Amino acid sequence: MIEELILSYLPVGFDNKYIVALIIFIMFVLVSKIFIYIVEKIILSLTLKTKTKLDDKLIERTNSPISWLLIFIGIRISLEYLKLENGFAHTLSTTALSLIYIATGIVIIAVVVTLIDFYGMRITKKTKSSVDDALVPLFRKTFKAVMFILLAVIVLDLWGVNITGLLAGLGIAGLAIGFAVKDSLSNIFGGISIILDKSVNVGEKIELSDGTVGIVEDVGIRATRIKTFDNEIVIVPNGAMSTMQIKNYNHPDMKARVVVPFSIEYGADPEKAKKVALAEIKKIKDILDDPKPSAILLEMADFSLNLKAFFWVDDISKVYTKREEALIRVYNAFEKNKIGIPFPTSTVHIKK
Repeated sequence: MIEELILSYLPVGFDNKYIVALIIFIMFVLVSKIFIYIVEKIILSLTLKTKTKLDDKLIERTNSPISWLLIFIGIRISLEYLKLENGFAHTLSTTALSLIYIATGIVIIAVVVTLIDFYGMRITKKTKSSVDDALVPLFRKTFKAVMFILLAVIVLDLWGVNITGLLAGLGIAGLAIGFAVKDSLSNIFGGISIILDKSVNVGEKIELSDGTVGIVEDVGIRATRIKTFDNEIVIVPNGAMSTMQIKNYNHPDMKARVVVPFSIEYGADPEKAKKVALAEIKKIKDILDDPKPSAILLEMADFSLNLKAFFWVDDISKVYTKREEALIRVYNAFEKNKIGIPFPTSTVHIKK
């Protein structure tokens, strides 16, 4: 079609195949220049008015590669039109096709990398963890590496290079590298699973299966840092974190139940003890009315009647201070109301 269009406008005597091939090449160069002009003068001015910067970055990174792609396509079509049979022409044609594949790959890389950077940064701003900050560049580099390897394989295949042995070597090398870094990869994917599941977030209080309790300081690319209440930093590999049982005190919300254990001596009235304890607990500020504070008699132990009172607070960080206040209030109230608090005793009977 291009040939017929060109020949219809050429004067007699200029219908030489070399002239037609040159005109085809010049046409694609002009199209490339027009494309750059339209993008820079018209499209960019329109994208600057939009709220997002994504379109600006996409155009900025793909403008030049697409223009070169058009030129390489023009070279390829011109050479195909000439239908030269010598080895040099074949080399030129293969070179042009290689450049087309490379330019196409660069355009794809530019688009995908721009999307990774744009949406990756939006996600990382919403999380306090540093693992996603490290994963965005990792994904970017990994994608680039895979694309460059794929392009190299395609181009080498065009030039007649036997890539079977190369692919086998890459497979063996990848297998060896995988075994060498399996622990690191386990930690990386463990961190990804923690972030995606949202099972553990920075600032939350958790308890590990080994009994470690603390606040999550950071979920990194390799490990999670937990600050205990003894001001110690415990570093747990993400691979282990993703498989162990974890108790998260912040889920499903920040509310927490406070348990206040106390005992009374035998002979004291349990109902009176419960009423006195609950009356004092209800005087504590910032406790929840729903569920209401409650108390139960648990057991008749060796030397005491054991009871527990329960109430709720809106923030787990208040548990220890509110329980201490409740214990002090209950103790003082029992002293005031003559309710005996037992201590361990043993009665020894001596038989004559």
